[in-house]
Amino acid sequence: MMEKNEALELAWQLVEGTGINVFLTGRAGTGKTTFLRELRTRLPKRMVVVAPTGVAAINAEGVTIHSFFQLPLSPFVPGGKVRSDGGRKYQFSKQKKNIIRTLDLLVIDEISMVRADLLDAVDDVLRRYRDSSRPFGGVQLLMIGDLQQLAPVVKDDEWQLLREYYDTPFFFGSRALQQTRHVTIELQHVYRQTDQSFIDLLNKVRTGTLTPEDLERLNARVTKDDNTPEGVIRLTTHNRTADSYNERRLQAIPRAARPYRATVEGSFPETSYPADETLTLKVGCQVMFLKNDVSFEHRFYNGKLARVTELKDDEVTVVGLDDGRSITVGSMEWTNTRYVIDKESREIREEVEGVFRQFPLRLAWAITIHKSQGLTFDRAVVDVNAAFAAGQVYVALSRCRTLEGLMLTEPLRPDAVITDGVVTRYMDVELSEAQTVSGRLGDLKREYYLYLVNEFFDLQPLRWAWQKLLRLVDEHLYRDYPRLLARYKEMAPQLESEVFDVAPRFCRQCADIVTASTDYEHDALLHGRIHKACIYFEGKLSSQLGTLLADARTLESDNKKVAEQLEETLDNLRQLYGLKVSLLRFVAQNGFTVSSYLKQKARFTLDGEKGSSAAPPAKGEGKLARSSRAKAKSSPSAKERRGGLKPSPLRESEARGESDIAYPELFETLRRWRGTEAFREHKSAYYILSNAALIAIANALPTNAAQLKRLKGMGPAKVAKYGEEILELVRDYIAELPE
Repeated sequence: MMEKNEALELAWQLVEGTGINVFLTGRAGTGKTTFLRELRTRLPKRMVVVAPTGVAAINAEGVTIHSFFQLPLSPFVPGGKVRSDGGRKYQFSKQKKNIIRTLDLLVIDEISMVRADLLDAVDDVLRRYRDSSRPFGGVQLLMIGDLQQLAPVVKDDEWQLLREYYDTPFFFGSRALQQTRHVTIELQHVYRQTDQSFIDLLNKVRTGTLTPEDLERLNARVTKDDNTPEGVIRLTTHNRTADSYNERRLQAIPRAARPYRATVEGSFPETSYPADETLTLKVGCQVMFLKNDVSFEHRFYNGKLARVTELKDDEVTVVGLDDGRSITVGSMEWTNTRYVIDKESREIREEVEGVFRQFPLRLAWAITIHKSQGLTFDRAVVDVNAAFAAGQVYVALSRCRTLEGLMLTEPLRPDAVITDGVVTRYMDVELSEAQTVSGRLGDLKREYYLYLVNEFFDLQPLRWAWQKLLRLVDEHLYRDYPRLLARYKEMAPQLESEVFDVAPRFCRQCADIVTASTDYEHDALLHGRIHKACIYFEGKLSSQLGTLLADARTLESDNKKVAEQLEETLDNLRQLYGLKVSLLRFVAQNGFTVSSYLKQKARFTLDGEKGSSAAPPAKGEGKLARSSRAKAKSSPSAKERRGGLKPSPLRESEARGESDIAYPELFETLRRWRGTEAFREHKSAYYILSNAALIAIANALPTNAAQLKRLKGMGPAKVAKYGEEILELVRDYIAELPE
């Protein structure tokens, strides 16, 4: 068994330094929530926190699983695709897609309440916008919760559908999770209770191993008083029981009631309200605080019991039942947030969508066991014989700090302690395997480091995108762009042999060095090789693929479907190219570390989305790129096209549109004119003039109607309607050419 801080440190090391999925569990009061708070402030990875319910999400300062991943409330069937109501696929905003694409870590709080099919639906979304070949798109999971506490809710009719695909509704039945390596870390040290005998007794309740002697010890705490004493809270299994009890106790106070209505701004779902929309109080009523005091005084905390002494319009005064301290409190805010990307820092941050304002109080002679989760009381009356779900009795009893502070409304029956055998067997296996994980920590960190190095030098997505572009030009645009196609085909073998085939061999070399090194993060040989590889690949990609992409700026198609495929393919290729070249330059200058690589990869990915690094720059991106362009500038064809010579007489081949674009600037001018005309006439651009016609005009530079009529796509009707405008554009262009 691990010592007090060893488990927490191991969990931190696994989350920070590896890519393995982690299930962080432990009994009530072992510090799981504290660990999550630490992650927010210290972890360098880009993370998002989600939870299965609105209240749990508010408590975790995150968002619900359903809202973040835009999931329907219906069951998810493995093999299907996530759809919205009516069968339409959910449309993710660009902001949401960017968050998912740059995500390193997904934290799921209260994982015990997450169903297996919901986790598989998350996997479906992440694969769609990340790596479709890897579970959860390659995002690391941190799952926090206690399977011996509250279980997932699954209706009978839903389970009849899901049981064909799952052995259990618990999260560990997820098909996607079963395809991953994940470890379980159990936090052992209990901070809430200090009496070891009470801790042991609670653990027996948790695992369903109570002996008759244990039951006798618990049942000695039975009280016959139906009225909960002042300073004591009653925990019930059902909302209606708690509400009825609170109402009866409130009515018994012979004073005037005062209602306080909450105010809501923006978007804040009613199901996520963290306090009563209408809070009705009387002087003398017992209340519980629902928030911590964030001021330096720390006058109150979530779960503190108090008695109301004064009611005003904008403030309520109470006396703490544990310390007798008088506290005056006004309304406070809870926020409903969503995740966005900061425009300046490019970090994932929370943006407020709605605000709920109310006094941070609730009537608290009684609350439900569900609402008590995460709270601690000095004294509590527990009514658990109506328990209907596994873990309810344990959650209720473990709210108390001591056995002496615990009171039962009636003797606890053995059948009220509900445990799930599937959970018990799963945890037995998981915890047995978890004993070895600390000894494998070094290997897991090494694997993660090597995975990121391989990802950095993985050019396969770039290769596929380039090959797709080549196929599109070869199959659909060969008539309009024969010279460009010839250059593409001429360059293709060089790209394969000098770039795409070299990258896997280099990754194997890195693997050998990392495997053999005792200090791979500072290994001079490894980082020297990485530095040289960055310079090599950046130069090759810039001079070869960068040049080809620059030439692709004028690619057009009259076929709508082909045009859409072309646009999508070029956008994808430019983004992949921009991301890879930017990262190669950064690492060449700054070296390779896990934290800096993850941060820069996210930033460059977002920059590529907005276009700052997607398109290849016009000037040198490396020694090879600069020398290549220098040669191109001195070639005869380049001189003829750019060197200031007056256009040559019309050539028949150009009139037929069989050559590539001789004057790209004019082509762009004509394309913009066509777009404006199409908008004015409410027509598709290709109904105005075909792409072949634009190319022919940009090649031939016609100066009169007779020459214009000879060009492909320029019939009498087109010349009559648009001829003068086109010829005026051509003449203006020719006039600007130097003598």
